[in-house]
Amino acid sequence: MIISSQLTRLSLAGVFLGLSLAANARTQPEQATAEIRRTSFGVPHIRADNERGLGYGIGYAYAQDNLCLLANEITTVNGERSRYFGPDQFTVEERENLTSDLFFMWLNNPQAVAGFWQAQTPEVRELIKGYVAGYNRGLAERRAQTLPVQCQGDWVREITAMDLVKLTRRLLVEGGVGQFAEALAGATPPKSVTQASNDHAAFQVATTRMQRFALDRGSNAVAVGSDSSFNGRGMLLANPHFPWVGGMRFYQMHLTIPGKLDVMGAALPGLPVINIGFNRHLAWTHTVDSSKHFTLYRLQLDPKDSTRYLLDGESLPLDKQTLTVNVKLADGQIKAITHEVYSSKFGPIVQWPGKLDWDNQHAFSLRDANLDNDRVLQQWYAMNRAGNLKDFQESVHSIQGIPWVNTLAADDQGQTLYMNLSVVPNVGADKLAKCSDPRIGLQMIILDGSNSACAWDIDPQAAQKGIYASSQLPQLLRKDFVQHSNDSAWMANPAQPLTGYSPLISQDGQPLGLRSRFALARLSALTKAGKIGAQDLQHMVMDDQVYQAEQVMPDLLQFCATGLSADAKNLAPLCVSLTTWDRHANLNSGLGFVHFQNVMEALEQFPDAWRVAFDPNDPQHTPRGLAVDRPEVAKALRGAMLASVEQVTESGLKANSRWGDIQVVSSGGQQTPIHGGPGALGVYNAIQSVPRTDGKREVVSGTSYLQVVTFDDNGPQAKGLLAFSLSSEPASKYARDQTSAFSQKQLGVLPFTEQQITSDPQYQVQTIRQQEDKPGKVAAH
Repeated sequence: MIISSQLTRLSLAGVFLGLSLAANARTQPEQATAEIRRTSFGVPHIRADNERGLGYGIGYAYAQDNLCLLANEITTVNGERSRYFGPDQFTVEERENLTSDLFFMWLNNPQAVAGFWQAQTPEVRELIKGYVAGYNRGLAERRAQTLPVQCQGDWVREITAMDLVKLTRRLLVEGGVGQFAEALAGATPPKSVTQASNDHAAFQVATTRMQRFALDRGSNAVAVGSDSSFNGRGMLLANPHFPWVGGMRFYQMHLTIPGKLDVMGAALPGLPVINIGFNRHLAWTHTVDSSKHFTLYRLQLDPKDSTRYLLDGESLPLDKQTLTVNVKLADGQIKAITHEVYSSKFGPIVQWPGKLDWDNQHAFSLRDANLDNDRVLQQWYAMNRAGNLKDFQESVHSIQGIPWVNTLAADDQGQTLYMNLSVVPNVGADKLAKCSDPRIGLQMIILDGSNSACAWDIDPQAAQKGIYASSQLPQLLRKDFVQHSNDSAWMANPAQPLTGYSPLISQDGQPLGLRSRFALARLSALTKAGKIGAQDLQHMVMDDQVYQAEQVMPDLLQFCATGLSADAKNLAPLCVSLTTWDRHANLNSGLGFVHFQNVMEALEQFPDAWRVAFDPNDPQHTPRGLAVDRPEVAKALRGAMLASVEQVTESGLKANSRWGDIQVVSSGGQQTPIHGGPGALGVYNAIQSVPRTDGKREVVSGTSYLQVVTFDDNGPQAKGLLAFSLSSEPASKYARDQTSAFSQKQLGVLPFTEQQITSDPQYQVQTIRQQEDKPGKVAAH
């Protein structure tokens, strides 16, 4: 909510500051105790009698493994990067510090942060308070021993509950306004003399980052039910594709409050709950959805004043909010810089040169549904505690706190569940037809901001004003399988298509991504051959099959044989490499895979290159093939091949180069070869890597936390790993161990039962008490 009155804003700020100070008081009379037991790869199993103690253990363990990462993210979400590192440096996400700071000063204003805190349940508050105390204790102990090199600075400080609220709010808007930081910080009225970060180079970087959002934060998931599983119980494959660095880097842990909670899995930084995992009776995961979580509004401006807009014929002033960012100058002095953010009743004004321009006639306002989602932590904690699939589903129905992901689950009774119950603006097809320009399409929803009838509809059954009620969103219970790989809800199971929803929720009749097509083809083949086992789910990822190769390689090889013309000599090495390539993204896969990537990426610019076009009646098998007999396609293909040969030569790659020599991840001065490849090629083990100056490619995102869960009479039987390892600190013994296991395709047992935990060969235990122990003293067994 934007407060237009300066007096009102100051008064509210005083009230909220008082609430914030009370919430952040570090004198906590209650004693918190936690037991932290670590097993192989350092995975912490944290046990406590209550939420305060559990949070205490989580924060302490996280500080042992990722102190610098969290300290850096806390600096970011507080809008303090320019103060400590200078305005022209960049965040992990390649965002200029000043732009980042302006965005987070806007997002995490005192009113919004205090309001989020007040909305939390007592249990969630205790988890957060405990986390804060545990992290601060870990910081004190590590500071006494000298902090790691990468976080030695005055920007590293004790954290507060409000810091974790700000971090959570950052995660909430990742699927919405969080992608528009440059557009928000750069929005200035026409004829304005100064503009903040409003240059085209910055926006080109931002555009690229937006295009990569689904790639960096994708996912695969398969839930197999009693009709198809090897033992008649449920099975789950969780394969989220998330960044390997920064604030979206998963952390693996096991949380227990005897008699109340027993859950294992992975969580994002600063969260005292499990996001993806399993408990005694069920397992679940998430995939980034294709739903819309924000809409833009095209404002009709007052002809007399471009800072006023017309709504139902009435001229209204844009609200103006002044942000202040402290900036470190070249001489080390700190200077306060102010910047104004304008907002309509729909949300902040955003300006994207050439796309969303603020001129004398129009401006664009963005409304993000997740800005009002204060239920997300309560939602995951309820899911963590669910004793059966029915309770699990009902918690999502009633709380509606899932921000921008689908949910898939399987239980020990053999049921599977798919839900697209995220926070989606309530804009139906009829309203969309009346309030949007059909020429714009549906990739970005732009509504008429001059007509109040185009505001989001309000359903009294929804948990939040302006979003769809859970009963109106896609969900599917099956006993064979459900799957998802970031497409719409349409083909979660082809036997029961999910259709008829608002385009903001789910669009049917659209081409499926190649990972979805691969999954459906593999599951079909497995069910025809018999029952599906845990190894089958594991192989879906670890086989590293390049599904697109099946669709186009016959045509590529035919073109090599008959269509090279005068370029035959130059292209002969490329064609040889394609012929000998094993059509996988394994470490030992040959140079043909590099050429295949280059060629197919170039052909993406030619949507009509397919030999068989997409058929909505056969989405699992179309489009396919390359129309190499068409002159324009042959010309484009030949050009792509020649460009690939030139690029490979310039990179210094040889005919005998292998994929494991090229795609690596670096840590502590060491490199680990990484298999997998672009999900856009149908590689289920989706790995995103970026070119380096030495011809290699550095992994930045992709398969992250991987789990395969089955059930028997003894409970869950799980295997998995954290592909980038538990610790982000190069000097830690847990910085590369799981990465090496991932490189070798070795999933380990995820110890869940007491017997599994205590019999682990790397078992160790610490007991920490908040009040009795002084910082630095740990009771160990």
